[in-house]
Amino acid sequence: MADQVVQVSLTQQQDYQFKVAFDDGVPPLLADEPAPLGQGQGPSPVQLLAAAVGNCLSDSLLFALRKFKQQPEPLSCQVSAEVGRNSEGRVRVLAMTAELHLGVPADQLQHLDRVLTQFESFCTVTQSVGQGIPITVHVRDVNGLVLK
Repeated sequence: MADQVVQVSLTQQQDYQFKVAFDDGVPPLLADEPAPLGQGQGPSPVQLLAAAVGNCLSDSLLFALRKFKQQPEPLSCQVSAEVGRNSEGRVRVLAMTAELHLGVPADQLQHLDRVLTQFESFCTVTQSVGQGIPITVHVRDVNGLVLK
């Protein structure tokens, strides 16, 4: 039983361009396939998927740190989506890697070990997508120190 239903409406503008409308007054965006199918006038479905994973991971890490009244800002995240052909020859997202960067040195954050062991489990999108696509997550501090 769902606690909430999120709805998104897509309306074709031309060819592979779709206006994506969200509820709650969020501004719409234009999604488009890259050439040769589309014109690349907006993010592609794969880019939107990667953005959703990165955004959710960033939110979850920030939430987990703020529970301990920590200030890791500014956070950043880069997500790579490996696109290739599956065993049937169909183009698929085969794997994703997310690299999160804290805006401060690790030694300035309390309870970081605990946060790093649990923040991913709070990420609704990554946990859902990860059931079908392998997702690797790395976390570094502002100095590039690998924390996870």
